[in-house]
Amino acid sequence: MLNILWSILPIFVLIVLGNVLRRGGIPSIEFWNLNDKLVYWVLFPSLLFFKTSTTELAGGFLGPLAAAILTGLAAALIVSLGLGLAFGFSRPQATSILQGAARHNTFLALAISERLFGLEGLAVAALCTAVLIPPTNVLVISLMNILLRHGGPGGLWAPVARDLARNPLILSVGLGIGVNFADVGQIPVIHDATEMLGRAALPIVLLAVGANIRINEMKASLSPIALATAVKFVVFPAAVWGMCFTLGITGVTAYVLTVFAVMPMPPSSFTIAREMGGDAPLAASMVSLQTLLSLLTVPVSLVIAQNLF
Repeated sequence: MLNILWSILPIFVLIVLGNVLRRGGIPSIEFWNLNDKLVYWVLFPSLLFFKTSTTELAGGFLGPLAAAILTGLAAALIVSLGLGLAFGFSRPQATSILQGAARHNTFLALAISERLFGLEGLAVAALCTAVLIPPTNVLVISLMNILLRHGGPGGLWAPVARDLARNPLILSVGLGIGVNFADVGQIPVIHDATEMLGRAALPIVLLAVGANIRINEMKASLSPIALATAVKFVVFPAAVWGMCFTLGITGVTAYVLTVFAVMPMPPSSFTIAREMGGDAPLAASMVSLQTLLSLLTVPVSLVIAQNLF
C-alpha cells in the first residue's frame, strides 16, 4: 500500500497546489474559470483521441469492461436511491446522495490510471470514460427529474441530450476508436498536435481539481454525506470486483476499473444540483470531502484489488 500511496502522492501534491494557488489568486480567479474550459474542450479531448486512436484494442475486450463498470454504477444508483428515501432524507438531499454515490471525477481517474499503469492504463481509462459518461448522465438526470418532479415538456431532457451529443470527451473517444478500427495509422499533423496537447492535460487538470475544492463549504449535514460516501467507496467497487471475478478480468484492466469505481464525485455535481433545485450546498460538501478522502481510498482499494486479482 505504501508503494501505491507513494506513487500517487505527486498527484495529490498538484491538487493541493491548485487549491493554494486559487486561494492566493494566482494568477487570477478568472484564469481558473477559463482553465476548466480549456481542459474540458481542448486538452482532455486531445489526450483521449490520441490514446484511443493509437492503442491496440484487443477483440472482446470492451464488453466485459463495460459489464463490470456499469454493474457498479447500477448498484450504486439502486442502493443510494433506496437508502436515501428509506432513511427519510428530503428529495433534494436524496438527489445529492445519488450524485455522490454514482458520479465520478473522470479527469482524476485518467490521471491516476496513467500515473500508476502507464500508457496501457491510460488507454483502458479512456475506454472506461466512453462507457461511463452517457449512462451516468442519463440515469442520474432521469432519477433527479423524477425525485424533484420537474414538469414541462421534456423537463431537462433537451439540454441533457444536447450536452451528451456535443460532449467533447465522448466525441473524441468515438473518433479515436473509429480511426483505430479504420487502421489508417497516425495522421500527420493531427496526431502530432493532439499528442502535444495531451501531454499538458494531466498536470493542468490536477491543478484545476484542487482549485475547485472548497474547504469552507463543508458545512452540510454529516448523515447524507456519510451515506453517499459509503456507497461510493464500498458498494460501487464491491459490485465491480464481483463482475471482474465472474468475467475473469484481471491485471491492469481490473485495477483501472477499481480506480474508476472509487473516484470522488466531480465539481460539476454542484452545478447540476443548483440548476435542478437539488441540495447544492450538500453536493459542494460531498465534492470536497470525497476528493480529500480519495487520497486514502484509492490506495486501499488498489491493495484489495491486487489481492483479489
